[in-house]
Amino acid sequence: MVFLGLILAAAAVTAGAGIVMANDGSASLTIFGYAVPGVSTHWQVFLTGAAVAVVFMLGMMIAIVGFGRRMRTRRDLRYLREEHEESLTTLEMEKRRLQRELAQVRRGEPAPAPAPRPGPAAPQPPAPGRHVAGAPHQTGPRETPLAGAAARTTFFDRKD
Repeated sequence: MVFLGLILAAAAVTAGAGIVMANDGSASLTIFGYAVPGVSTHWQVFLTGAAVAVVFMLGMMIAIVGFGRRMRTRRDLRYLREEHEESLTTLEMEKRRLQRELAQVRRGEPAPAPAPRPGPAAPQPPAPGRHVAGAPHQTGPRETPLAGAAARTTFFDRKD
C-alpha cells in the first residue's frame, strides 16, 4: 500500500509539473465574482487549485484525526463508566453482607462463616515422573529402565 501510494504521488507530481510547464498562456482566476490579482497564466491557476486541494486535504486529515480521538475517548469513558458501575454494585453487595453480619453479632447470634472469595485455584501436585521448578526432586528408581549413562543420571540430577 505504501509503495502504491508513493507511485500515485510521483505520478501526480509529474502530471502537475507537465501542466505547469506546458501552459503559459494568459488566464484569469475569479472567486465568488472577484478577480484574483497576481494570477494571470494557466500554470498559476493550476498551482492555486493545487494549493486549495492541499488545504482541503489538510482540513480533512485534521477532521479525521479529531473524529478518531473523540471515538477513542468515548470508548474509554464508556469502559470506565461500566467498570465504575460494576465496582459500585460489588461494594453495595459487600456493604449489605457486612450489615447483616453486624446485626447478627449485635443480636448475639454467631456470625456465619465467611463465604469463600473467588481466587486462584490451589496448585495441583505434579504428575508422577514430572518435575516442576521449585519442587523437590524425587530421587528413586525410574519407571522405565534406561541403559548406559542415562540409567545413572538424569538431566535434573546433574551438578554441572
